[in-house]
Amino acid sequence: MFSSVCNFIKRHKKKFIFTGAVVGGVYLLGKYAQKKIKEVQEKEASEYIAQARRQFHFESNQRTCNMTVLSMLPPLREAIVTQLNSESLTAMLKTKPANKLEIWEDLKIISFTRTVVAVYSTCMLVVLLRVQLNIIGGYLYLDNSVGKSAASPLTPPDVQQQYLSSIQHLLGDGLTELISRVKTAVQSSLGGVSLKQSLSLLELEQQLIWIRAEVDSGRPLSSYMLADDEDVLADQACGLTENDLVTIRLLNETRDMLDSPDLSKVLSACLNRGFSRLLDNLAEFFRLPVSDSAPDSLSAVSLPLAKIIPIINGQINSVCSETPSHFVQDLLLNDQVKEFAAIVYETFSTPQELQK
Repeated sequence: MFSSVCNFIKRHKKKFIFTGAVVGGVYLLGKYAQKKIKEVQEKEASEYIAQARRQFHFESNQRTCNMTVLSMLPPLREAIVTQLNSESLTAMLKTKPANKLEIWEDLKIISFTRTVVAVYSTCMLVVLLRVQLNIIGGYLYLDNSVGKSAASPLTPPDVQQQYLSSIQHLLGDGLTELISRVKTAVQSSLGGVSLKQSLSLLELEQQLIWIRAEVDSGRPLSSYMLADDEDVLADQACGLTENDLVTIRLLNETRDMLDSPDLSKVLSACLNRGFSRLLDNLAEFFRLPVSDSAPDSLSAVSLPLAKIIPIINGQINSVCSETPSHFVQDLLLNDQVKEFAAIVYETFSTPQELQK
């Protein structure tokens, strides 16, 4: 029997060798596949964790942006009121001066100018801080995730402080230039309108549309947000002997973002929402009694311009409010603002930025 088994094996030797090779190959291939599947799973898990951490960091950065905007609104309001001091004119009117009409005309221009400036500058502040803090946030994420040495961060604290101090242009020279531009537009639109002339809410809205059109037809709005002169950029980075080039690079990257068509659309969306909210606030003063409601209530009520002026004059307190008002919340929660912030963060939180 043993010899018959041997003869059987000899006759089918090649088949046994082939079968063994196939079985061994399948086993090795299975082990290789298991190894690759494990590697893919580990890579996917690692990427998921990294993405989750990145998303958490991004969301935390947006909360920082919101808090920073709210903290900057009081100094912005103070800067506007200092340059457009309507309170002094109101105090003068209480003394019944001989040039009462002239003071009222000045009050008309200043009141509208400071409210329009408040809307523009608040929208600019929201957009500018979104850009700056997401550029910084992107670099900070890289510092914490790409294995960078803590001794050589991409944006050292001194650079961050100097870079973020460039916001002072919007509260200083940029604001002064914006006020000049808006004041010219207000004078052109309302200069010839009598204090006794009555305006409906729709007519008041048309006045604001004309003012906006003239303001927007001038120099790019981004020029009010960040100094664009190279010497000024260099001055802003002075005193940082080792980090001045990093600061200038950040400022130039910010300028590129501010000059982009996408940001122009975002700022325009903010301004549209801001002026819409302003009109909502003003509408409270143009409401008919419930019993007298009319189909077209927006044009049914008209107020003399002299009565509209104090209403307009007080709007800066709701526009530039450090407590979360509807006006500010509308801007902070604007979908286009959030989407653009995500683009900026994505751009500067990717390792590829290290190669630039």
